[in-house]
Amino acid sequence: MVNTDFPAVTAKKSFYQRARAWGESPFPPTLLATLITAQYMRPFQMLPMLFPPVLLFTSYANLQGFQVDSAGISATWSALYLLLAGRRKHPFMKRWGARGIVRGATMGLCLANLVGGGLAYTLGKREKEESE
Repeated sequence: MVNTDFPAVTAKKSFYQRARAWGESPFPPTLLATLITAQYMRPFQMLPMLFPPVLLFTSYANLQGFQVDSAGISATWSALYLLLAGRRKHPFMKRWGARGIVRGATMGLCLANLVGGGLAYTLGKREKEESE
């Protein structure tokens, strides 16, 4: 008989575990591709619109079982976009409009993808390497 007087204790996840889980998830690159598309589809800008297909491919590769590789590709392309978007300077008042908030959210998500994907790629193990 199970004693239900004491609730089950769950261990808290560390920053490393949360960041690695974020990097191995297929959702963040898809969300990032959506935000980039929302910013640069109208008016269409060619260079930033090169990022969404690659990010969507990383989500597809992640779903096919290549979590470590897709985390590395996602982290790399997120860093490239962060460098590209960080070069543009906007006046202070335009940062608080709809486009500015979406741009800030996109850059924050890029930073989270960079950290999470970098950790997942650097410290991750591939299934083939484990079996050998």
